[in-house]
Amino acid sequence: MTLTVLNVAYPFTELTPDPVGGAEQVLLHIDRALVEAGHRSLVMAAQGSVVSGKLLPIQLRGAARGDQPICEQARRETEAAVRQAVARACEEEDVDIVHLHGSDFYAYLPPASVPTLITLHLPLAWYPTGSLQPGRPNFWLNPVSKAQAALRWSSLDLLAPIENGVRFEDLSIAVRKGKFALALGRICPEKRFHLAIEACVRASMPLLLAGAIYRWPEHQHYFEEEIAPRLDADRRWIGRIAGDRKRRLLGAARCVVVPSRDETCSLVAMEAIAAGTPVVAFRVGALPEVVDHGVTGYIVDDVYEMAEALRMVDRLDPERCRAIARQRFDIRRSTEKYVSLYYRLAAHEKVACLS
Repeated sequence: MTLTVLNVAYPFTELTPDPVGGAEQVLLHIDRALVEAGHRSLVMAAQGSVVSGKLLPIQLRGAARGDQPICEQARRETEAAVRQAVARACEEEDVDIVHLHGSDFYAYLPPASVPTLITLHLPLAWYPTGSLQPGRPNFWLNPVSKAQAALRWSSLDLLAPIENGVRFEDLSIAVRKGKFALALGRICPEKRFHLAIEACVRASMPLLLAGAIYRWPEHQHYFEEEIAPRLDADRRWIGRIAGDRKRRLLGAARCVVVPSRDETCSLVAMEAIAAGTPVVAFRVGALPEVVDHGVTGYIVDDVYEMAEALRMVDRLDPERCRAIARQRFDIRRSTEKYVSLYYRLAAHEKVACLS
């Protein structure tokens, strides 16, 4: 049976060949897997996105189209346009299942007759009250880690987690390690990169901070108030990196620092380990699941422990990191589970939720 699957991205972020966000990376992996398996893959995403299947472009509304911070009115207008586009696509494209990835998925749910899967890329507490229990049929929630699922409340129905993964062919192997630590991701308050800078200062280790600053006021304020004042000759922000440059830096880094407030899965940590680079991260979310303490990195509880761990990363074996990553983080396992789940949901089979 050939499926027609509509994946809907967060509308304010373009899907590029090497996107910053974990949700965008997962969506593109699924899109590619569907096409390679002979299914119809429809992807609704910001205009200019690059996908393997058929792009249904989202036209941003109001101030969301310019270079200024995205205001609430522009957000609401864009979400309304996406809601109409999703309904139209379900009718015109004979969609079997809709898969939503955006943090604002509740603003553009498809008609209740269409099987709908939501992957929860963010911590459960970050979603608005009621959005995870909309009281409608054909609605399933998919967590991305055991740690995320464990925090559900008793009345919330979740499917078994489908953990994220990486493509190993996308990661290069450096001939030798450099002396710098690397931190990468969106520059925003929840990533807490100012703590990575502080830890590297304490450890006397150079740091390259790589990541985009999106047009949300809170992101721009965070960079201006918490990041920029801490930068110096040894701790530098280098903007967004992608492609070959990202692969080279991941492979050459002495370690990757993940100081996030919470991580539901952390593709950054998976990519680093797959590239043979140990990870130093806080004991939050799924990071203790991803990082094997003392083997593929160190799990720490504060900035002081993070600085101490930075001094010890040379004790860890890059080849063992790569070997463990290949055993645990293969993206093909994730995409195969999603396609299998699509079949079952499209056929309206009963799917068990976590007890």
